Amino acid sequence: MGKNKAPIKERTPLTLAFSPCPNDTIIFHALLHGLVDTGDYTFSPFIDDVETLNRFAFNEKFQITKLSFFAYFKLKNLYDLLDAGAALGYGCGPLLVGKTTDLPSEDAKIAVPGEYTTAHLLLRLWNSGFKNIEVTRFETILPGIQSGKYDAGVIIHEGRFIYSSYGCIKIIDLGEWWEAETGLPIPLGCIAMRKDLFPHGCKEKVERMIRKSVEFGLADRAVSRDFVKAHSQELDDNVIDEHINLYVNNFSLSLGDEGVRAIAALEDIARLKGIL
Repeated sequence: MGKNKAPIKERTPLTLAFSPCPNDTIIFHALLHGLVDTGDYTFSPFIDDVETLNRFAFNEKFQITKLSFFAYFKLKNLYDLLDAGAALGYGCGPLLVGKTTDLPSEDAKIAVPGEYTTAHLLLRLWNSGFKNIEVTRFETILPGIQSGKYDAGVIIHEGRFIYSSYGCIKIIDLGEWWEAETGLPIPLGCIAMRKDLFPHGCKEKVERMIRKSVEFGLADRAVSRDFVKAHSQELDDNVIDEHINLYVNNFSLSLGDEGVRAIAALEDIARLKGIL
């Protein structure tokens, strides 16, 4: 008689939502494609614009999700911050751009890439007087300025590398403004996990998996390039590499003390100014 086989342990499925931008797709490529050990878990991905993910998070649609820090501050009762996978850094903040370098008037029509994006939060922290802010998807902002639909707009992601091709000029780098005000990196986006998962003890495990996936992606970018380009708004390899160089860094591996201080400062200042 043959020996009894050990029962196959079922793996726990987790939903994972992130944006189509190169910094997110390179971070999660290895995790989703069997290139790092995911242990007892499987991941079901959902990819969409970060503001869409911000809005879904208010209904707890996904167990693990990319969030703008502005959204995370509003959702701390539902989500906990993961130490890996975040987008923070120096020289990587949103830009306010327009057809001229003139400061827009209070009544100027200014596009922002989502109500709950950190870009929108920074604009309000820098200048709370704008009365005509329109929320739109990030990829529509530069064409909107070019066509005259918007007087100015706050651009994120690949936009900072291509805005001049739309006839736009930088008015202010909101990241540089933040750094001058605080001496800290600008916290842009994070990966957060629903608090109801914590009893399963998976938070630290997922953080380790994401960290390994980041390390794998940065060690050999060619492996993930097809996946990254399949989702990116910009297909030029140089733009993609510049994007990854800027937004995937040591803070993506671990927030560290400096990252934690930056996040706390952004939240504290937003609360002090009555935005949160």
